[in-house]
Amino acid sequence: MRIVLVGPPGAGKGTQATRLAETLRVPHISTGDLFRANISKQTDLGKLAKSYMDAGNLVPDEVTIAMAKDRMEQPDAGNGFLLDGFPRNVSQAEALDELLTTEGIKLDAVLDLEAPEDEVVKRIAGRRICRNDSAHVFHVTYKKPTADGVCDVCGGELYQRDDDSEETVRKRLEVYHTQTEPIIDYYKAQGLVVTISAMGAVDEVTSRALEALKREDGEP
Repeated sequence: MRIVLVGPPGAGKGTQATRLAETLRVPHISTGDLFRANISKQTDLGKLAKSYMDAGNLVPDEVTIAMAKDRMEQPDAGNGFLLDGFPRNVSQAEALDELLTTEGIKLDAVLDLEAPEDEVVKRIAGRRICRNDSAHVFHVTYKKPTADGVCDVCGGELYQRDDDSEETVRKRLEVYHTQTEPIIDYYKAQGLVVTISAMGAVDEVTSRALEALKREDGEP
């Protein structure tokens, strides 16, 4: 299957993308991974992207699109892929359509993870990260440490990242509503959107997504 995954910050896209890609046996292609890989390997696209980033500018759509094109042409993506973070706006969605049409393939579904705004703010703003090891993540509501502000694993100090503050999260949501959310209507016009609730346990959301995709794929 060829799937685009969309949803607001805090909806759990990264977690679900990894799980769905493993189950469906297709590569998980995320914008973040594309940038890191190209910059790390010092590809021409990576150098170009880094030049914009170092200057404090946004990387142009055409560079992002070129990276995605190169990744989707790799052998492991021959039978499908799951796009996470791309397309990010209608312009990129149109470019993706043009690219896929040129290759004689098409998207099977656009999976829209839906979560109330107050919930995603609560999820992100409540995160606390260990200063000793950022892999140790806690939450003031959903995964409380035994002692306030102290990591259960190593005893390190727990802190809130600047980009996890409520003010920053709400600004990120504004950007999502303005730039990314319009692609849902764009794909609805093509009959591709499958919307599911991102609420509940991780396993529940994964099962919900797989069932929805099976129906979209024509399976009973």
